[in-house]
Amino acid sequence: MRIFIIILFVFTQNYLFAQEVLSSNSKAAIKNFKKANGYIDQHSLKLAIVELQEATENDPDFIEAYLLLADVYRAEYDYLDAKLAYKKVYQINPNYAPERYFYFADTELKSGDYVSAKEHFLKFLSVAITSDKNIIKAQKFIKDCDFSLDAIKNPVPFKPINMGPAINTYDDEYMAAITTDELNLIFTRQSNEKEDFYQSFKTDTGWKKAEYLSKFINTPDYNEGAQCISPDGQYLFFTGCNRPDGVGRCDIYISKKEGLKWSKPLELGFPINTKGWESQPSISADGRTLYFVSDKKGTLGGYDIWKSVLDSMGKWGVPINLGPNINTPFDEQSPFIHPDGKTLYFSSDGWVGLGNKDIFISRLGDNLQWSLPKNLGYPINSYSDEGGLTINASGSTAYFSSNNFNGFGGLDLYSFSIIPQNIKPIYTNYVKGKVYDEHTKQNIEAEIYILDLKTGKTIISSYSNYADGSFLAVLPQGTSYALHVCANGYLYYSESFDVAFHKINVPVILDVPLKKIEIGKNVILKNMYFETNKYNLKAESRAELIYLQSFLLSNPTISIVIEGFTDNVGDDVSNQILSGYRAKSVYNYLINNGIKAERLRYIGFGKNKPIAPNTTEKGRASNRRTEFVITNK
Repeated sequence: MRIFIIILFVFTQNYLFAQEVLSSNSKAAIKNFKKANGYIDQHSLKLAIVELQEATENDPDFIEAYLLLADVYRAEYDYLDAKLAYKKVYQINPNYAPERYFYFADTELKSGDYVSAKEHFLKFLSVAITSDKNIIKAQKFIKDCDFSLDAIKNPVPFKPINMGPAINTYDDEYMAAITTDELNLIFTRQSNEKEDFYQSFKTDTGWKKAEYLSKFINTPDYNEGAQCISPDGQYLFFTGCNRPDGVGRCDIYISKKEGLKWSKPLELGFPINTKGWESQPSISADGRTLYFVSDKKGTLGGYDIWKSVLDSMGKWGVPINLGPNINTPFDEQSPFIHPDGKTLYFSSDGWVGLGNKDIFISRLGDNLQWSLPKNLGYPINSYSDEGGLTINASGSTAYFSSNNFNGFGGLDLYSFSIIPQNIKPIYTNYVKGKVYDEHTKQNIEAEIYILDLKTGKTIISSYSNYADGSFLAVLPQGTSYALHVCANGYLYYSESFDVAFHKINVPVILDVPLKKIEIGKNVILKNMYFETNKYNLKAESRAELIYLQSFLLSNPTISIVIEGFTDNVGDDVSNQILSGYRAKSVYNYLINNGIKAERLRYIGFGKNKPIAPNTTEKGRASNRRTEFVITNK
């Protein structure tokens, strides 16, 4: 993009040499001007600026030098100096190069001078020829000016807090990615034009000094950046550019946490990565939908936001453009899908904003369509580029980078509290636990599955970390959940929990002691549900039955006895019969789904063998249970 601008400027100035007599009579100034054009040919813009500054000093009315100086400043994204140079041009001659009023106004917009920007965009429109491609942009930018002036009059609450010297340095820190429990932060640091990942862990006294993330991910020869971490902290998606194993200019990679280390990254491959530019990944809470930015064929503008869904075979599907409710003929970047799965934050210069790229919010409706984006407002957004926003699970705190607040160096990482309800995501909680051997207490790497009991849908598929046995999962929907934990050589673990009345920002904590597969060991099927005083299996039991069936298929030598129990309410005979029939219902399901009858028995114990006092409803509920016991291994 920058090279294109440079070529445009060189062509323009050469055109001036050929068609016009320069306004200056100063030989020294003209010499400077010609040397500047030579430096531009060599893409040495900083040297060109020096020569053009000298040219304007040698001749303060050298209008062509001011115009070229303004153009070069703009190519360097120095909008303040560009604005001053354009202003000098039109002070000398208000009618000179009238088409350049567009660029003058553009620098004013991008430096927050909205009143003048609107005036000069209107001036441009009054002189623009009908074929000028900037007419549509000017009309859009006038709307930006009007929006900005109104937004400044109606600011939203915003008190950014620098994340401190353990995170921020004299170098640039940006692109915060944080685990759901907000205890592990991974970010990009640029030092000496080299981008690498660093991480910090939060303690009771604050953030620990950030450390180099991993020699397996960071490389000495390439830049790593634009990353996201899965909510459970076990997968890192990031962007790598021009790497020998890549497909295009920039590609998306994934690394898995293995104990306390990270695996060698894997390039995601086609159809996500193409010969184009793929970057800035954001993964959904369930790990099945990847949002990213690309300029591939099918974009509506320069860069668009796309998504790909992981299928049942573990393959990424053909990417889908998010469409015109998100993407514009301009650029959309920095997507962040909140753990609620329905709230998307992204940056754009195509939707009406305050100049450059602003951060917007869009929500996924019940019709699976994204709502029209809403600007987060001023001063969260400003005339500078905003992007790279990350928001915690509860929706209370946002993390972002900025160089606007006199931090430790260039870009620093900040946090702020989100107060306006209309820009908050849907509140989500999370479950945190540890898997270990019941007898030895040794930590175990196990498969973790969490289901929404109402829908029966698996919403989380993850694993516990073998180094410390920990697991973490976001709960983006529903209120009642089933947990299933499986590990080789162990009985699977079953649990149910409810978060309807759980305290905000306080996770559900679950201990998961796994039992070795041994004769006499039992598993309580905590997600087995029956109608009151009946033995018909409810739909909510289906997941439990499937896991039990899978366990028996995976361990074909095992035999079990299925046992049913009731509380002490009602007469003993009825309870005995009911418990037996409930155990038989499970037995019948397994027989009908491929488990041989000779491996199974069932029995009802009624009110006998209680595991809790029958004096409370909670205790009676615990006693109304179905379990199985290993009889042969």
